[in-house]
Amino acid sequence: MKPATIRYSIRPSKPEAHLLEVDCTLAEPDPAGQRFALPAWIPGSYLIRDFARHIVAIRAEAAGRPVRLSKLDKHTWQAAPLAKGESLTVRCEIHAWDLSVRGAHVDQTHAFFNGSSVFLRPLGHEQWPCLVDIQRPFGEEFEAWRVATALAPARGEKGAARRHAFGVYRAANYDELIDHPVEMGTFTLGRFTACGVPHEVAVSGRHDCDLARLTADLKRICEWQIRFFGEPAPMPHYVFLITAVGDAYGGLEHRASTALLCARDDLPYTGMRGMPARYRTLLGLCSHEYFHTWNVKRIKPAAFTAYDLDVENYTTLLWAFEGFTSYYDDLTLLRCGVIKTKDWLELVARTIDKVQRDPGRQRQTLAESSFDAWTKYYRPDENTPNAVVSYYAKGALVALALDLTLRARSESRISLDEVMRALWQRHGEHDSRGGIGVEDEDIRLIAEELSGLDLDRFFAEAVHGTTDLALAQLLKPFGIRLKCAAASDTPSLGATTGNEGNEVRLTTAYDGGPAQSAGLSAGDLLLAIDGLRVTPATLERLLARRQAGDTVRVHAFRRDELMEFSVKLGEPARDRHKLLLTGKTSPLRRHWLHGQPQATVQPGPCSPSAASSEKRSR
Repeated sequence: MKPATIRYSIRPSKPEAHLLEVDCTLAEPDPAGQRFALPAWIPGSYLIRDFARHIVAIRAEAAGRPVRLSKLDKHTWQAAPLAKGESLTVRCEIHAWDLSVRGAHVDQTHAFFNGSSVFLRPLGHEQWPCLVDIQRPFGEEFEAWRVATALAPARGEKGAARRHAFGVYRAANYDELIDHPVEMGTFTLGRFTACGVPHEVAVSGRHDCDLARLTADLKRICEWQIRFFGEPAPMPHYVFLITAVGDAYGGLEHRASTALLCARDDLPYTGMRGMPARYRTLLGLCSHEYFHTWNVKRIKPAAFTAYDLDVENYTTLLWAFEGFTSYYDDLTLLRCGVIKTKDWLELVARTIDKVQRDPGRQRQTLAESSFDAWTKYYRPDENTPNAVVSYYAKGALVALALDLTLRARSESRISLDEVMRALWQRHGEHDSRGGIGVEDEDIRLIAEELSGLDLDRFFAEAVHGTTDLALAQLLKPFGIRLKCAAASDTPSLGATTGNEGNEVRLTTAYDGGPAQSAGLSAGDLLLAIDGLRVTPATLERLLARRQAGDTVRVHAFRRDELMEFSVKLGEPARDRHKLLLTGKTSPLRRHWLHGQPQATVQPGPCSPSAASSEKRSR
C-alpha cells in the first residue's frame, strides 16, 4: 500500500520578532499516541545543537479540537491517542535568530532555514513522502520575496509551487526534506549550466557582486568536479545559497545545494582584476562544499548510512571525508584554471603552517580527532591547540601525501584520483542503488588493490599515529622543494595572544613553551615587559629588542590579581613554510597538477572490506 504523505507548512509569522510558524500534519498517526522529535544535530556539523531549545510554543489538534502533548525528553513529544482515521496536526512557534549555515534566521530582510532545525520528525514515518507549503510573511512589504531551494516543486499537487515561487514543494522522505535548505527574500539570482545540469547562485544581503564573474568561475569548478567523478552528475539541479554580511565565513553541504556565509568583500565586483586572496578563499569554500556532493553526501562513512538524529554518530573517518575534500577543493581551482600554480602552492604551505604550528598534532591521531569531533573539534577552548589536530588540515596533508606516494611509486599509473572514483563507484549512492557505507579500512584496501602497494605502514603512521608526514621527501620527485623558516627574528613567548582594544590577552600557552614554563596561562592580561607597557602596537617591538635565551619580567593580571613572571624567551618559531618549484616541469608534476579529470574507473567487485560492508548492511 502506498504510504500516506506528511504535510508541512512553514511561514515567517513575525519577522520582526524572528518567529517561524511550522505545522506538521499526519494523516495516519500512531493510534497509541504519535511521537514527534526535532533533530539534535544537523548532518555535516558534528555537534549536538539541541535545536528544540528554539521552540517557544508547541500544540497539537485534531478536527479543530486540542490534543494533549506530553514532553518525553529535551526534543521529543507524544500526542494523546486518537480515534482511527483522525489526522493530527502539531504546530510549533520557533525563534529563528541563528545567523549561520546550520540553523534558521528570520528578520524583515530575509528568512533562511535548514529543515533539521524546524521540521518535526514523526517517529515511525520517516520514510513517508513529504509535502511542504512554503509561505511568505503577511504584509505588502513582503510581496517581492521569492524562494531559493533545491527542493522540487510538487507538480500535480494543489498549490504546487513554481521554481522560486511560494507554494508546495516535495521530498521523497524526511531525510531528503531536511537536506534542502531554503532562502526567502529579495536575493540576487545567477544561473549557469554545468555538464547539462542547471545551477543557481542566490546571493542575499547587501552586496555589489559581479554575478557574471562568479557564475563563470563556479561553472569551471563544477564542470571539473562532475567530470572527475564521471557524468552524469548525481543531482538534477543545484543551488548555491550565499548570505553576504560584514564579516563571516562558513559553509555546509547538502545533496543538491550548499549554504554559504561570507563577507561581502569576499565576493567579486565589477572591474575586479586578477584573483584577490579573499575571492580565492570564497571559491575554495564553494569548491569544498560542492565536492561534498559526492564525498560525504553520497559516499558516506558506514556510521552515516542511516543518521541517528537524536545522538552523536561516531566515525573515525572524518579525516577522509573532510580532509580529502579539503585537499581537492583548492586543487580543483588549480586544475580547472581558476588559479595559478604559485597560488596553489601558497595555499598548501599555509595548511602545513597550520598543522605544524599546533602541538596537538603530537598528541592526537587523525582517527581520534574524527571520533572526538563531537566533544573536542567543535568545542574549542584555550588548550585546543595543545590537544587537538584538525582532521580538515592534517587530513588534507594526508591526502597530499597519499596522492604523492601513489603517483611516485606507480609512475603516475595510479593516484588518489582513482581511489576517489573507485569509492564513488563502489560505495556511492547512485540512482540504481543505495550506498555501501565506507568502513575504517576500506580506503586503504582500495588504494592497495588499485596500486598493488603495501600501504599498511603509511596509514598506521599518517592516520593512526602522530608522526609528522615526510612531505619534503615526498615532494622532491615532483620538482617541489619544501622550505621551512621562522616568520621573523623575534624571540618567542611560546604563546598566542588576542587584542582587546588597546590591551593584549594571552589566548593559548603552548605545551612546554616559555610562557607555560614560566606559569603564564590563557586568559592572562599582559600589562608590561621589563616595566614597559604592553599594547598591540608595542608587544612585537618589546620582544624584538631581546634575544632567544634572554629572561624578561612580565606583569599580568589574572582575574583581578596582579602577578609577575620570569620568562626565558625561546627561539623564533620555525612555522613558516614555502613550496618552491625546482627545475623543469617533470611528467610526474604535470600529470599531478594539470591532469584532466578522467572518470575511467568502472563499477567492479567490491574489495573484501566493501563486500563485508554490503553483507552487514543487509
